[in-house]
Amino acid sequence: MSAEEMKALERRLIEEVWNGGNLDVAEECFTPDYVNHDPSIPEEIRGLEGFKHNVTAIRSAFPDFRMRIVDQVAEAEKLVTRYVITGTQEGELAGIPPSGRRIEVAGMGIDYFLGSKIFES
Repeated sequence: MSAEEMKALERRLIEEVWNGGNLDVAEECFTPDYVNHDPSIPEEIRGLEGFKHNVTAIRSAFPDFRMRIVDQVAEAEKLVTRYVITGTQEGELAGIPPSGRRIEVAGMGIDYFLGSKIFES
Protein backbone atom coordinates (compact mmCIF):
# COMPACT_ATOMS: atom_id res chain seq x y z
CA MET A 1 0.00 0.00 0.00
CA SER A 2 1.40 3.40 -0.91
CA ALA A 3 1.91 6.22 1.58
CA GLU A 4 -0.94 8.18 0.02
CA GLU A 5 -3.29 5.18 0.19
CA MET A 6 -2.50 4.69 3.89
CA LYS A 7 -3.17 8.39 4.57
CA ALA A 8 -6.44 8.23 2.64
CA LEU A 9 -7.61 5.17 4.60
CA GLU A 10 -6.84 6.91 7.91
CA ARG A 11 -8.67 10.07 6.79
CA ARG A 12 -11.69 7.93 5.86
CA LEU A 13 -11.56 6.13 9.21
CA ILE A 14 -11.51 9.42 11.09
CA GLU A 15 -14.20 11.14 9.03
CA GLU A 16 -16.64 8.27 8.62
CA VAL A 17 -16.15 6.24 11.80
CA TRP A 18 -14.88 8.58 14.53
CA ASN A 19 -16.61 11.78 13.36
CA GLY A 20 -19.57 10.24 11.54
CA GLY A 21 -20.32 7.19 13.68
CA ASN A 22 -20.49 4.77 10.72
CA LEU A 23 -19.05 1.67 12.42
CA ASP A 24 -19.47 -0.52 9.32
CA VAL A 25 -16.54 1.29 7.67
CA ALA A 26 -14.22 -0.14 10.34
CA GLU A 27 -14.44 -3.56 8.67
CA GLU A 28 -12.83 -2.06 5.57
CA CYS A 29 -10.02 -0.48 7.60
CA PHE A 30 -8.86 -3.19 10.04
CA THR A 31 -7.73 -6.80 9.91
CA PRO A 32 -9.95 -9.16 11.96
CA ASP A 33 -7.18 -9.61 14.56
CA TYR A 34 -6.53 -5.88 14.96
CA VAL A 35 -5.02 -4.76 18.28
CA ASN A 36 -4.77 -1.26 19.77
CA HIS A 37 -2.33 -0.33 22.53
CA ASP A 38 -3.83 2.84 24.02
CA PRO A 39 -2.07 3.99 27.19
CA SER A 40 -5.27 5.68 28.40
CA ILE A 41 -7.15 2.34 28.44
CA PRO A 42 -6.20 -0.37 30.98
CA GLU A 43 -6.50 -3.27 28.51
CA GLU A 44 -5.64 -3.57 24.83
CA ILE A 45 -8.49 -3.16 22.38
CA ARG A 46 -8.72 -6.35 20.33
CA GLY A 47 -10.59 -7.03 17.11
CA LEU A 48 -13.26 -5.13 15.24
CA GLU A 49 -15.84 -5.53 18.00
CA GLY A 50 -13.43 -4.12 20.58
CA PHE A 51 -12.73 -1.14 18.33
CA LYS A 52 -16.43 -0.55 17.68
CA HIS A 53 -17.21 -0.77 21.40
CA ASN A 54 -14.53 1.86 22.13
CA VAL A 55 -15.83 4.25 19.45
CA THR A 56 -19.41 3.82 20.68
CA ALA A 57 -18.43 4.52 24.30
CA ILE A 58 -16.50 7.67 23.40
CA ARG A 59 -19.12 9.01 20.99
CA SER A 60 -21.86 8.34 23.58
CA ALA A 61 -19.99 10.34 26.20
CA PHE A 62 -19.05 13.08 23.70
CA PRO A 63 -21.93 13.37 21.19
CA ASP A 64 -20.23 16.32 19.47
CA PHE A 65 -16.92 14.43 19.20
CA ARG A 66 -14.65 15.64 16.39
CA MET A 67 -11.18 14.53 15.40
CA ARG A 68 -9.13 16.75 13.11
CA ILE A 69 -5.93 15.61 11.42
CA VAL A 70 -3.01 17.99 11.91
CA ASP A 71 -0.28 16.04 10.13
CA GLN A 72 0.48 12.61 8.68
CA VAL A 73 3.78 10.89 7.87
CA ALA A 74 3.99 7.48 6.21
CA GLU A 75 6.93 5.18 5.61
CA ALA A 76 6.96 1.52 4.56
CA GLU A 77 4.00 -0.09 6.41
CA LYS A 78 3.77 2.59 9.12
CA LEU A 79 1.57 5.71 9.33
CA VAL A 80 1.88 8.40 12.01
CA THR A 81 -1.06 10.76 12.43
CA ARG A 82 -1.14 13.83 14.68
CA TYR A 83 -4.65 14.95 15.55
CA VAL A 84 -6.75 17.19 17.78
CA ILE A 85 -9.92 15.90 19.43
CA THR A 86 -12.70 18.18 20.65
CA GLY A 87 -16.03 17.48 22.30
CA THR A 88 -18.32 18.13 25.25
CA GLN A 89 -18.74 15.41 27.87
CA GLU A 90 -22.48 14.84 28.10
CA GLY A 91 -22.38 11.15 29.08
CA GLU A 92 -20.46 8.85 31.40
CA LEU A 93 -17.11 7.51 30.24
CA ALA A 94 -15.05 4.94 32.16
CA GLY A 95 -16.95 5.70 35.36
CA ILE A 96 -16.51 9.47 35.00
CA PRO A 97 -19.92 11.16 35.23
CA PRO A 98 -20.95 13.77 32.64
CA SER A 99 -19.30 17.09 33.38
CA GLY A 100 -20.69 19.27 30.60
CA ARG A 101 -17.13 20.45 30.02
CA ARG A 102 -15.61 20.92 26.61
CA ILE A 103 -12.30 19.20 25.91
CA GLU A 104 -9.55 19.77 23.41
CA VAL A 105 -6.86 17.09 23.35
CA ALA A 106 -3.87 16.78 21.04
CA GLY A 107 -2.70 13.27 20.31
CA MET A 108 -0.74 11.05 18.00
CA GLY A 109 -1.29 7.54 16.70
CA ILE A 110 0.94 5.08 14.90
CA ASP A 111 -0.77 2.54 12.66
CA TYR A 112 0.90 -0.52 11.16
CA PHE A 113 -0.52 -1.90 7.93
CA LEU A 114 -0.71 -5.46 6.67
CA GLY A 115 -1.65 -5.31 3.01
CA SER A 116 -4.43 -2.75 2.70
CA LYS A 117 -5.63 -2.78 6.31
CA ILE A 118 -4.46 -1.65 9.75
CA PHE A 119 -3.45 -4.54 12.00
CA GLU A 120 -1.97 -2.66 14.97
CA SER A 121 -2.13 0.81 16.51
